[in-house]
Amino acid sequence: MLQAHRLAGETCHGCAPPVTLKDRECVKSIQAWNTPKPARNVDYFALVDDVSLVEHGKLKMEYFWIALGSALGGMGRYWLSGVLAQRFGESFPVGTLVVNATGSFLIGLIAAFADPSGRFFIHSNARQFAMIGILGGYTTFSSFSLQTLNLVRDGEWLYAAANVALSLFLCLFAVWVGRALGEAISR
Repeated sequence: MLQAHRLAGETCHGCAPPVTLKDRECVKSIQAWNTPKPARNVDYFALVDDVSLVEHGKLKMEYFWIALGSALGGMGRYWLSGVLAQRFGESFPVGTLVVNATGSFLIGLIAAFADPSGRFFIHSNARQFAMIGILGGYTTFSSFSLQTLNLVRDGEWLYAAANVALSLFLCLFAVWVGRALGEAISR
């Protein structure tokens, strides 16, 4: 694995964690990262070493960008759902449906742009910010599930079935259209 890390400035996304090599110290840290750690007597938090927020004494910035993106996506979801609820009422969850469909379209579009064979290069940090952060905070599968359950509990079987069918169809269609559009633009 160290042969892939010879060039300064090269980023390896196959390493855990991804690293950018700037000098020989980074190669040493890669070696230290890959060195097996001694077993603990009681290892309740085995994943903590692998999923740490801190690396080399610094907070990993991707967590900051994902958190910021999640906040922005959540605010966008709240705003759009509110606007649509005022416009169309709340008897059918139009806001959640529109948010999930537009989020599916956008994640398909970004996935196509981020594809290695595409014309555009989207850095992994920007991809994480947009796809995990913004769109993760923006889309609302948990809201969809709760609203559908509430429709069923209220005896609104037709609305519940329409919500499930439309959400499934529109979101899959939107992600396909977004991906196709992204691929067409990337060529």
